[in-house]
Amino acid sequence: MPSSSGLIARRAVLGGIAAWSLAGCGAPAGAVRPSSAPARRLIAAARQQIGVTLAYDPGYTRLAYPGGDVPRAKGVCTDVVIRAYRDAFGIDLQSDVHADMAAHFGAYPRRWGLARPDANIDHRRVPNLETFWSRSGARLPLPLRADQWQPGDLFTMLIADRLPHTGIVSDRISAAGVPLVLHNIGGGAREDDVLLAHRLTGRFRWRV
Repeated sequence: MPSSSGLIARRAVLGGIAAWSLAGCGAPAGAVRPSSAPARRLIAAARQQIGVTLAYDPGYTRLAYPGGDVPRAKGVCTDVVIRAYRDAFGIDLQSDVHADMAAHFGAYPRRWGLARPDANIDHRRVPNLETFWSRSGARLPLPLRADQWQPGDLFTMLIADRLPHTGIVSDRISAAGVPLVLHNIGGGAREDDVLLAHRLTGRFRWRV
């Protein structure tokens, strides 16, 4: 979960992405790839957030537990994934991550200086989700080719080599054959051609 300075950096990167897209690099073609029924449900739940989540807001918020969420008009990249799993399958990553962190706190990153789990924020931090999915056996090798990503895969990456980001691989592809992704990189939920725009750090397939 980035700080306010991280948000400023994300907005700067977003401007670069927009310029990259306008240059003609992979305008969406809309072709749909075959996918499993669970993957289709997950993707549909993420796609339904487009036009609903309109802002990127990394502020710390006290949440209900379990099932807590910030207002859907705003959120961060992790909220796209969290909401999609809740809407598609009734899976609550807030509860799942908190339970695993409470039992295995030492297995999780300590970069935020916490002495104990915090159900308000832990599941909304990309490094914690990477750890949880890895501990759940969901981590896969990064593909050598773009077409080896499967619809419903989860990706993690570093924007500008320092800002963690995540989202869901779509079943739609760009004109260049690269899968689009469903995410919130700075302007709300959207479906973009940015899978190869930043350094990828993880690929996960969880419950699909």
